[in-house]
Amino acid sequence: MHLSVDHDAATPPYEQIRTQIADRARSGDLPTGLKLPTVRALAEQLGLAANTVARAYRELEADGVVETHGRRGTLIAATGDTAHRLTAAAATEYAERARRLGVTRADALAAVQTALGLAYGA
Repeated sequence: MHLSVDHDAATPPYEQIRTQIADRARSGDLPTGLKLPTVRALAEQLGLAANTVARAYRELEADGVVETHGRRGTLIAATGDTAHRLTAAAATEYAERARRLGVTRADALAAVQTALGLAYGA
């Protein structure tokens, strides 16, 4: 698996790693079940601190892109179902919080549309 990090970029190295792995997992370039390099091995390959790679792996796991299985290592997860499940859970949590705060449905939806516009650059 080849990844690259631009040390001069404004985007932090852990985010560059996270994005590359997530994008390649979603596209199928990194198939479900593929074992990723160890944190130490990838850090050495990229010339980074192990904590930088560990942070990228933690965020990928939180997003459901990878699964960590102790001695078996870190594997690419079946992201389709996981991504939809995590998105639905986040949407439910947001909707419940907006209701508790007394925000109208229209205002809550407008906030989501604004956030999505910012996130997706539209």
